[in-house]
Amino acid sequence: MKKKKLAIISTHPIQYNAPVFRALAQSAEIQPKVFYTWSQSASGTIFDPGFGVELQWDIPLLEGYAHEFIPNVAKRPGIKHVFGIRNPGLKKAVSEWDADAVLIYGWNFFSHLQLMRQLKGRIPIFFRGDSTLLDVAPPLRRFARKLALTWVYKHIDIAIAVGQNNADYFAWCGIPWNRIAFAPHSIDTRRFIGSTKAHAEQIRTWRKQLGIGRDDFVFVYAGKFISKKDPVLLIDAFMQLSASAHLVFFGDGELARELETRASGHSAIHFLPFQNQSAMPAVYRLGNVFVLPSRGPGETWGLALNEAMASGRPVISGSKAGAARDLIMPGVNGWIFESGNLRALIAALQTAIDYGRDRLLEMGCENQKISRNWSSEDTARRFTEIVHGDLSSRRGSFE
Repeated sequence: MKKKKLAIISTHPIQYNAPVFRALAQSAEIQPKVFYTWSQSASGTIFDPGFGVELQWDIPLLEGYAHEFIPNVAKRPGIKHVFGIRNPGLKKAVSEWDADAVLIYGWNFFSHLQLMRQLKGRIPIFFRGDSTLLDVAPPLRRFARKLALTWVYKHIDIAIAVGQNNADYFAWCGIPWNRIAFAPHSIDTRRFIGSTKAHAEQIRTWRKQLGIGRDDFVFVYAGKFISKKDPVLLIDAFMQLSASAHLVFFGDGELARELETRASGHSAIHFLPFQNQSAMPAVYRLGNVFVLPSRGPGETWGLALNEAMASGRPVISGSKAGAARDLIMPGVNGWIFESGNLRALIAALQTAIDYGRDRLLEMGCENQKISRNWSSEDTARRFTEIVHGDLSSRRGSFE
């Protein structure tokens, strides 16, 4: 099998993608090079509007694979609007590298869409996105969206879906099923499966700091305090539980003050600040169950579910999280409730408590087994097969 040169187009280094790129670089069949189009992110520090802070991850995101930052000349550079990414030199850089194929992450940036149009019919174009049809739109807007997307996806050869909801979206956009492949929306599972003494010590420190006993039951929420994640619903549901338990929030965001106000006077609801990547395995292990109550719009996946599962914890997810359909078998490794439904979330929280610790530990072990099929290495393997023309990972993989 000839080693193919795969040009990967992405806006900036992302903690979930870097392990995939490293795994591809170790492949005997693929030679990847990542072309980053948001050159202003090269310093490693970016402002995250969801958390409301500047972030610099404490794990390496640029090691182990070839990459290049293409100058971005946008007047207002960034990823919040289509004209925030403008790279006049992108096509030249990809062409001079003599790529055999290109994998593009996201079309809704000027340079990414432009490259799709420029290279269509010259080399194979693979596309990666995670959009879904879970958010309901008015009929007219939905129709207009479909027309626009049908035109966009005429400029790609293969759409690589992250899961079932994403595959349905691509089909709705007019892409035939024989041009929809699958590669899992993944994390660096090895980093989360492995538990260290440092994690255990951190958990003991947090429990002591918060006044949580060793045997107390704990729910954990970790992420942005924003409306689409619906942490307010979680507080409202938790406060109506009859059983004794604790709820710990990790993170920050625009709803922080509202959450703290609602929790005022409730000694079993706790808040801890945003934690960087190296601490996340301990974050999930602090609790007995992880909760992601997302309602959308725009919760296309919810990779915190992957991380919690790899950390050996059962999960509760809102139905509007794109990952729930793929990752959760209700009653086996977690629960799915109707997003936005307070009574349904109360019932899910109570059920988790009623299951008992031994059954929850069994569910956590099951989640770690499931996580091995949603790893960075598995994503890289499937990318390799798809680039070499093996599309056996089509619709059957979603069923």
